[in-house]
Amino acid sequence: QAMKNLLILAIALLSFQFANAQVKIGLKAGMSTSNISTDQLAIRNIDNVKELGLSIEEASYGFHFGIVTQARIRKFFIQPEAVLNTTQVNYVLEDFTEGGLGKRLVRDNYHHLDIPVMLGLKLGPLRMMAGPVAHMHLGSNSELDDNSGFDLNFDKWTYGYQTGIGLDVWKIMLDVRYEGNFNKLGDGITFMDRDFSFDESPGKLVASLSYTF
Repeated sequence: QAMKNLLILAIALLSFQFANAQVKIGLKAGMSTSNISTDQLAIRNIDNVKELGLSIEEASYGFHFGIVTQARIRKFFIQPEAVLNTTQVNYVLEDFTEGGLGKRLVRDNYHHLDIPVMLGLKLGPLRMMAGPVAHMHLGSNSELDDNSGFDLNFDKWTYGYQTGIGLDVWKIMLDVRYEGNFNKLGDGITFMDRDFSFDESPGKLVASLSYTF
């Protein structure tokens, strides 16, 4: 219901702007860094001896590309976007068996469709903006899939906000934003029948470059 209301509001505002505003459409691409952390998970056997350890490195990064539309009246603008986003998370898997300590880095990539609707003020070439963003989880692939009992538990839809600044030069738009989330990405992961929970509200720094027509 929240996503439906967000889309209705975006369409209504965009329709009003299209009737009265200067409009430009473009393609955008960029990258992001985020912080998705968890408590360390220890896997023990029936004798309570630690066999495996699983943790997530704090730093992860992602790439995105998509379309951007900006409608402007005087100094104000609305900027809806649709962006495909792929984010990588690095896990450290520790094997304590066979009398030795072994560490292995494994990677997970998960994919989202991001739908931000930015509202802002334009002062010359500079833009200041903020607005809601919806994330639709599209899928994931992980090197941890080879391990029995591994499963990712992402919510289909999550919601957040973005705020930042932009610079317009000719047909080029440069944006730098901070993204926060109102809820967590999902329940986390299940590994060897144990739950491994995500942080409640991971943040993200997003930088992108757009070319408008």
